[in-house]
Amino acid sequence: MANQQLKIGIILGSTRQGRVSPQVGQWVKQIADGRGDAAYEIVDISGYKLPFFGEGTGQEPGLAAWKAKIESLDGFVFIVQEYNHSITGALKNALDSARDPWFNKAAGIVSYGSTGGARAAEHLRGILGELLVADVRTHPTLSLFTDFENFSVFKPSSLHLTNINGMLDQVVAWSGALKTLR
Repeated sequence: MANQQLKIGIILGSTRQGRVSPQVGQWVKQIADGRGDAAYEIVDISGYKLPFFGEGTGQEPGLAAWKAKIESLDGFVFIVQEYNHSITGALKNALDSARDPWFNKAAGIVSYGSTGGARAAEHLRGILGELLVADVRTHPTLSLFTDFENFSVFKPSSLHLTNINGMLDQVVAWSGALKTLR
């Protein structure tokens, strides 16, 4: 197991038109890829066309692909935007749609919003706890006012690099430790 590279998914938590999560996710991935400590990939929930939890047959192709993707990963970095003081409905639905594949994995959170997305991140932590996902302590927060031009073009301050790397250190360490439980 020590020779196997960990697989960490960077999950984009929004599906809406005009979203900026792909910009944030690519920035995190670029930093992560430069580290060489795990295999990082962007996982965009919008590409899975998930039915609302509890609706449909449970056999939809997107649902099976989503569960398989989550199962294949050792850990996660959630790119979380704050809407109405919480996470998006699409992210909550994606979390609920794949219960067991989340178990005994680790996650970091990168959030953004008017207050850095802190309230959404706190809601996500509670959900992750129920899914047996260990969320790490270091939590980079991005402000719509200072890290985005016109609230739409991502231009992060270099001061965030310390927190991004600290969070990734913790995600990799915890993902490796929790892999022994699966």
